Amino acid sequence: MTPQIQTDPRSNLIGSAWMIAAMALFAIEDALLKGASADLPIWQVLLLFGTGGSMIFACVTTLRGGRLFHPDVLSRPMKIRVFFEILGRMFYLLAIALTPLSSATVILQATPLVVVAGAALFFGETVGWRRWSSIAIGLVGVVIIIRPTGDSFTMLSLLAVFGMLGFAGRDLASRAAPATLGADVLGFYGFLSVVVAGIAYRFYEGAPMVALTGNTGAYIATAVVIGTMAYASLMKAMRTGEVSAVTPFRYSRLLFGIGLGVFLFKEQLDQTMWIGSALIVASGLYILWRGRKA
Repeated sequence: MTPQIQTDPRSNLIGSAWMIAAMALFAIEDALLKGASADLPIWQVLLLFGTGGSMIFACVTTLRGGRLFHPDVLSRPMKIRVFFEILGRMFYLLAIALTPLSSATVILQATPLVVVAGAALFFGETVGWRRWSSIAIGLVGVVIIIRPTGDSFTMLSLLAVFGMLGFAGRDLASRAAPATLGADVLGFYGFLSVVVAGIAYRFYEGAPMVALTGNTGAYIATAVVIGTMAYASLMKAMRTGEVSAVTPFRYSRLLFGIGLGVFLFKEQLDQTMWIGSALIVASGLYILWRGRKA
């Protein structure tokens, strides 16, 4: 049974607070995984993080009387969702490990733009010329950030873009996922996909397993706890108040991500970063506004 969503101002305020909390927790998770990847191979970080998260969601689902192995798990939308989850998780972790956290976080904010475009192309949703124009402007912001013609451009600059496209595909597939699968079950298979991503990347990276130190173990364990709390806060936000009221606060992740990048990893922000960020956020907010108006 779908919970009744409240639309009064107080519920919208509470839902917005949950969304801001979720985005702060996701940004902390990113920083912790970036810290762990400094000492561990990428595949091992993915494997440990995915294993911890899937175990937590398996316990939560079981305690709530849910079914982890529902027949609908093998449906086509779920297979597509797992595929894109693997791509998104693997490339985004590579991005935050090998490139500045701030730029990876900003590029990730283009995900809603791609989701709207994908909804029009694959689900037949109506998207007028104004929103198509906003999508184009937001993607121009991504191009400005990665600077494909600049002297500093490398293929590493595209890792966050591939991660963003993977997450957009996951979100689109989630819309088509069977309603019989609850948020906890989707969370379980989402983290299980991270395990698969780690195993797959192991064959490419070829690095041996590294023994955990106290610091790296703490980074991974804390990232698992923070990540599941972030997911739970996001679900709480989307079920409290109107979606159109709480969704704009997703962009608060940009502030948290940039702040952690600057203060923890001493990253430098230049003018092109600010211009690209402004275009992405402005485009996303305009699309949300047009969608609510429609």
